[in-house]
Amino acid sequence: IYTSHTHTHTLLFSSYKLAALDIIGLQPSELPTNSQNNLVFVGVMTAKDFLHGRARAVYETWGKRVPGKIAFFSSQDSVAPDLPLVALKGVDDRYPPQKKSFMMLHYMYEHYIDRFEWFARADDDVYIRTDRLEKFLRSIDSSKPQFIGQAGRGNSEDFGLLSLEFDENFCMGGPGVIMSRETLRRVAPHIPTCLKNLYSTHEDVEVGRCVQKFAGIPCTWNYEMQSILHHNSSGNRAFSGNLKSKEVHSAITLHPVKKPAFMYRLHAYMLGLQAQELRQESLLLHRDIAQMTALLQIPRINKNLAPGVPIFPEDESSTGYLGDHNVLGATPDLNRHRPRTLDDVIEWDFIAKSLYSSMHPNPKRRTESSLKEGLTDVVREIMEHINNFSRQRGRVIEFRELLYGYMRVNSLYGQDLILDLLLVYKKYRGKKMTVPVRRHLYIQRSFTEIRVREIVDGVVPSHAVTTSPRVSPSTDATRHFSNATGLDRISHRVKSLFNGLERLTDTLASNGMSPNAGTRRDRIVLVIPLSGRSETFMRFLRNFEEVALRQDGATDLLVSMYVEPVETPMIVALLDNLKARYPDSRINYLQLYGNFSRGVALDRAIKSPHCNPEDILFLIDVDMVFTVQSLDRIRHNVIRHRQIYLPIVFSEYDPRAPSTILSPGWAPPTTERPKTASDTDRPRNFSVPYRITNDNGYFRQFGYGLVGIYKADLLRSDLKGFSTDITGWGLEDVKFLENVIALNQRGNQRLQAIADGRWDPFAATPPDAPVPPPPSEELSIFRAPDPSLVHIFHPIHCDTSLEEAQYKMCLGTKANTIGSFSMLHDRFTHSQALL
Repeated sequence: IYTSHTHTHTLLFSSYKLAALDIIGLQPSELPTNSQNNLVFVGVMTAKDFLHGRARAVYETWGKRVPGKIAFFSSQDSVAPDLPLVALKGVDDRYPPQKKSFMMLHYMYEHYIDRFEWFARADDDVYIRTDRLEKFLRSIDSSKPQFIGQAGRGNSEDFGLLSLEFDENFCMGGPGVIMSRETLRRVAPHIPTCLKNLYSTHEDVEVGRCVQKFAGIPCTWNYEMQSILHHNSSGNRAFSGNLKSKEVHSAITLHPVKKPAFMYRLHAYMLGLQAQELRQESLLLHRDIAQMTALLQIPRINKNLAPGVPIFPEDESSTGYLGDHNVLGATPDLNRHRPRTLDDVIEWDFIAKSLYSSMHPNPKRRTESSLKEGLTDVVREIMEHINNFSRQRGRVIEFRELLYGYMRVNSLYGQDLILDLLLVYKKYRGKKMTVPVRRHLYIQRSFTEIRVREIVDGVVPSHAVTTSPRVSPSTDATRHFSNATGLDRISHRVKSLFNGLERLTDTLASNGMSPNAGTRRDRIVLVIPLSGRSETFMRFLRNFEEVALRQDGATDLLVSMYVEPVETPMIVALLDNLKARYPDSRINYLQLYGNFSRGVALDRAIKSPHCNPEDILFLIDVDMVFTVQSLDRIRHNVIRHRQIYLPIVFSEYDPRAPSTILSPGWAPPTTERPKTASDTDRPRNFSVPYRITNDNGYFRQFGYGLVGIYKADLLRSDLKGFSTDITGWGLEDVKFLENVIALNQRGNQRLQAIADGRWDPFAATPPDAPVPPPPSEELSIFRAPDPSLVHIFHPIHCDTSLEEAQYKMCLGTKANTIGSFSMLHDRFTHSQALL
């Protein structure tokens, strides 16, 4: 009977063990000695109320990337079929979870002690960077007793209440605790004893006491654990702000992540960091290949190591192509691009408290936020690289301040940086010291090959095609670039690509076709505020008829004009005549009275019934000329509920002879622009591209008056629209841009609403619920130079009765239209009167 009873008990125990393996998807044959996937077992403590929220978020983010297995431990009546869940018998969800924590460790010991090298205890509000966890654990001897965590002795309120000896500590449970197999083997048999002898209500303190007593080791006394296992003291709002911080980048675990939405957000950010690291590793491998092919004297044009033995398994025509090592493997060198002419030389910008640029319209200006963010990213990455091995030598180098720097950007090659940094050198092993030091950094951030993705009917292909046109070795082009670097060759490819696209676009336009012909296009309504200017308006109507009506066929016109006794009847007659000749087109106008206000004119037009919510409104000025390419770009760059388009237009300089400009006593006229020689030379065919040079105009970076946006987006209640209390021209566009930026900053409000529990993005909110709806979607702002949008010069008169801000803006625009830097230089250096 005894033998039979023992046999039955053994069978039940074996089936129980098999069930435990099935929960985590582990095969009975998998052991640390024969599998790389048995490094660590992570036990996540959760509760029944959090299984479908925080626990699921953990499992769907970092939980599936653990270099081992993961299981969730909850109360005995918990059920979650799609999670690896262990319902601990006799355990409930009361807090503090002392029994749950100890029984989880006991379960690990009973079922998995010989199947993993390490065992981690985690909460369901911790994020673990599994790739760094694996690297960290593989660097430590798991055969020795190890108890790793962020050491603590309690706060001031707990002083004297934890029953800790002067040399005792515990591993704080929030950021996670890691035990070696040997530690768990020593402690687990004594867990019933530890549960019967609790001295405090803190489960992490009691686990630490148990480990100290039966394994004979304390929690790691290591200051670095505060950054490796990081705890954020912000509570529910932890990790709801900017994730680009030293703490986030240097940590293995991040705690607490209280909301599932933040867990997914944090995971997406970490995946982006991993992608950057993989790209950097790929570039280093390409550099190794480039160096080896040079040592083996393999010609650059040759893609084989030997006849029939390719360097890469896939060629350029395949989606699995790994790239051109002659381009991606180019050694960083500030002089690798050698300009052939003086015009090819790119000047450096000087970075200090302000940004100084010799060729910028504003030579001294505030450092843009995008540049600040880029510099911060560069410095952080460099410091991480410097400190990768410094800690092994008992020292650390900390960044203090960017003293000054130089920067240049070549749109075909990349960004070069020279930075002077103030650092602090700290040695904490041996002879301790802290010394301030200055170091120069020479950094090159290279662009890689252009990748082209063709979007057909809104479908984006999953793989990009690398542009690598094959050139015959016997052609002159190949010989001309034979001694150039890989980046020179790719720049040649880029220029060829762009030239080909321009020729294709011009061909379609000349045939009266749009590149998007045959596809459904939303209608564009050109909205023009107008006061007088009948002669200029006649030119605009000719432009509109030739391009919008005859070529595009899906663009309408809405004029919001202030009535003037002399010119308004002429303008109305022009519009009525055009409308009669094109009865199927929507050509409308509004008549307004009073003092001119661009904001009021736009507001009335936007709210009028002459345009529909699904129309794209493009707010334009009467001095602009445009082509069919302009309309295509508007449709491409305006995305409903997501993006608005503010093109950077090309603004014409004063075309009069330089000798008449800035002459003593010279003043601009205040009426309509007089006829000049350039008027007679201007082509009447508005489809012909305008000649863009540095001498005849400039791209107006600080002009925001031209806007492309859907009417439905413009009428949103949370977007205030255009200000109607500004008289005259100017400032209303800046106010509108500020409104859009303020709207976009509500993304932070959305994160705060999630953190405060006022909104759950994964739950459907009943219409009668008191919880406020989530903030509206952002409207991103897209800006880019558009050479097909040209502002024709007209003399500017700045009325002294304008508001101060408007008057200064007017004077700035007037000064910019005088002429180019080279023209002004020649004018001043050859004028004795001005000198």
